[in-house]
Amino acid sequence: MTPEARIASGEGLHVEFKSSFQKEVVETVVAFANAKGGHIFIGIKDNGSVVGVTVGDESEQHFINIIKQSTEPSIIVDIEHLEINGKTILDIVVDEYPVKPVATKGRYFKRRNNANHPMSATEISDAHIKTMNSSWDYFADPYHALTDIDEQNVRKFMKMAHIDDDIATVYSKFELVKDSKITIGAYLLFNNNDRALLTGMEIGHFQTETIIKDSLSIHGGLINQVESVMAFIYKHINKAYVITGKPQRDEVWDYPMDAIREIVVNMIVHRDYRSSGHTTVKIFDDKIEFFNQGKLPEELSIEKIKSGYYRSIPRNLQIADVFKAANIIEKYGSGVKRVITAFKAYGLSEPTFEVTQGGMLVTVYKSTSGGVNEGVNEGVNEGVNGLYALIAAHPGKRAPFFAELMLTSVKNVERWMKQLKDAHKIIFKGAPKTGGYYALDQAE
Repeated sequence: MTPEARIASGEGLHVEFKSSFQKEVVETVVAFANAKGGHIFIGIKDNGSVVGVTVGDESEQHFINIIKQSTEPSIIVDIEHLEINGKTILDIVVDEYPVKPVATKGRYFKRRNNANHPMSATEISDAHIKTMNSSWDYFADPYHALTDIDEQNVRKFMKMAHIDDDIATVYSKFELVKDSKITIGAYLLFNNNDRALLTGMEIGHFQTETIIKDSLSIHGGLINQVESVMAFIYKHINKAYVITGKPQRDEVWDYPMDAIREIVVNMIVHRDYRSSGHTTVKIFDDKIEFFNQGKLPEELSIEKIKSGYYRSIPRNLQIADVFKAANIIEKYGSGVKRVITAFKAYGLSEPTFEVTQGGMLVTVYKSTSGGVNEGVNEGVNEGVNGLYALIAAHPGKRAPFFAELMLTSVKNVERWMKQLKDAHKIIFKGAPKTGGYYALDQAE
């Protein structure tokens, strides 16, 4: 984009106007350096009118020196001269600084829309941690020691991760202990303290918004929390049995439970454990609400997350790495999209995602078209229809591929495939080990 085009677009996330060089210019340099860079145009009023500036032979170097001396680490900018309507304009070009955060006189700023805002202590800490390609949970825990780790929980993780080694090696491999101190992540993952405030989660079955029929407070190590939450959800939702002609009946729940599990895992892995608020799960007769503490990174939006096309940077890298090693999560960044796909394939409404009260609220809905059997039958039919649409969109793939997309079992997918084959809608082509399924009109 040319400087003239930037000026015409007005002030924003990467553009600032100043009628003259003043101290606020340095604050903007810091804000741009702490973000993705930007341009400060000197000689233009806030409303975009060009007033120009008078510059001498040493003005440019003088401005560069002021910025360099007023920032920590020192920022060296480029200054370009422009002529607009016969008037001189200075374009101060600020690049994103690789080592964050940058300050001026002990104050840190970030850019939000078209204004500079002081950074909070948490934002300053996060910027520093990201620069180190690490995260908060990798740092030493100042309040807990190795004696606070339950070795049974560690051995449970080792079994899940198929690790046949001694515990000390696991501590070293996953950096759970540094200089004889456990990390914050190690404590969160493996403590067995049923009063551990940092890991508190509240879950309840609600008759109305104010009447609670059953509730549970969950604390302790994160590795154990997934199963505890899922057990409570299973207890308070319905299931039906579908007769398929096979010796055993198929169980079908109100919701696609692999998708529910994905939501629960995301809550635990991505929660902001520095927040004093609890994560909550509220089960109603017609929906489940999942609220998790932790704001979205500024570069992410609900739309990006739903699309699945973004670079995932987990808030808690150590927790995410351990969950991945334990095969609790398979990949970063695609969970929300797969949850949406699974609910649609199950014949249910798409879950809603909302940023609210410093966190993320996810609401999933149960079919309200009748009793559980009617809703279940509709879900089974939609599973077949959803699978057909996916086969048409991804020809040549096999059952495990579609099971992952739909967040369901390979067994379910194979059952739906049989229905589609019997209806002459899909066909298998290729060798038994390397072939795949095609919609019939694609296999011509």
